[in-house]
Amino acid sequence: MHLAVLLFVALLSVATFALDNGVMRVPPMGWLAWERFRCDIDCEHDPKNCISENLFIDMADRLAEDGWRELGYVYVNIDDCWSSMKRDDKGRLQADPKRFPGGIHKLSRYLHDRGLKLGIYGDMGTHTCGGYPGTTLDKIDLDAQTFADWEVDMFKFDGCYSNATEQALGYPLMSKALNATGRPIGYSCSWPAYHGGLPPKVNYTQLGEICNLWRNYGDIQDSWDSVLNIINWFFENQEVMISAAGPGKWNDPDMLIVGDFGLSMDQSRSQMALWAIMAAPLFMSNDLRTISSKARTILQNKMAISINQDPMGIQGRRIVKEKIGIDVFWRPLSNNASALVFFSRRNDMPYRYQTTLSKLNYTTGTYKIYDVFTDKTMILKDSTGFVVSVNPTGVVMWYVSAPATRNLRQFHKGGRLRGSAHDDENANPRVFL
Repeated sequence: MHLAVLLFVALLSVATFALDNGVMRVPPMGWLAWERFRCDIDCEHDPKNCISENLFIDMADRLAEDGWRELGYVYVNIDDCWSSMKRDDKGRLQADPKRFPGGIHKLSRYLHDRGLKLGIYGDMGTHTCGGYPGTTLDKIDLDAQTFADWEVDMFKFDGCYSNATEQALGYPLMSKALNATGRPIGYSCSWPAYHGGLPPKVNYTQLGEICNLWRNYGDIQDSWDSVLNIINWFFENQEVMISAAGPGKWNDPDMLIVGDFGLSMDQSRSQMALWAIMAAPLFMSNDLRTISSKARTILQNKMAISINQDPMGIQGRRIVKEKIGIDVFWRPLSNNASALVFFSRRNDMPYRYQTTLSKLNYTTGTYKIYDVFTDKTMILKDSTGFVVSVNPTGVVMWYVSAPATRNLRQFHKGGRLRGSAHDDENANPRVFL
């Protein structure tokens, strides 16, 4: 089948079954409180870090004033533990009055005045995971309208303290209720994460019709082991993941922890690169008031963001897994371009990986290569051998410009690459990168 036809079929399939609420046609980007601040509500002893309106105002100011907003980081998302332990006298959820004295609506207006958006958290069970009031089936319409009245822009619906039957009813009902408010509200579902993330227990066709994004896997932790476990799971199940995602409907491998405590700079670049390849939502969970310049540079990398935000919305795949601990990932992009990531699972020393573009299934031609993290460019023929030096647990990420007419039959049908993907017998290189 001709390349253009394959791309048309792929785009048509993802456009047909997406939630029709007009939002999140590219992966959403912003800041989320949970991983960095969790459920810290001790405002008396730790006022700068407690879950209060001051924290979210601080993060909104940083997004608006430090160059994040212009790059696409526009959501400021409240997670668990924001509410009062009791609903109000009309049965509505309400914010803790001590930590959010102005209420959620005042906070949303503060964000909107700065060109930002507000996300909020709920749970379809009797309680949230942190023990706060949940949204039972009889409260779905009321809570959806409450969030719309507060001018909320995104809603994450968790699933603690609920069962499979309630989830099968509640997640679609909340989608309908949010749409019925008339306010465009991005809808994040945790449903698949409670059922192993895979068919037949998870119906991704249905999810794409009712949710804008969904958590497939467990919560990320501030460690390289956690990031690697997520990478492994997503790419071991990539055939399912790729077919599920597209404009308006995204797999969510959870937050970016770049700028926290658990990752080296190489590991931070790896997370950023692979989240971009996966077309993942980019929600940072860090402290933007104290983030290092090196971590900021990674998160504000314009080319990595551009790859993540590519409007075709096709999730990338792993195309090579070498026994020596090097993986290669590929994602098709608009304008006949593509992205490549060379990733090292090794823990010893930089590895000089040898290959050619033709071995990675690129067609005959001459390509312009842009190294995403070094800003270096070069011209490379498909048959020219090259070496990339990849640091332990690190990446080399390329943006590959036209002609880049790679054979998409391998991408869509899982075919085998030309040449071996599991040996070290690469051609003698003539280019070192």
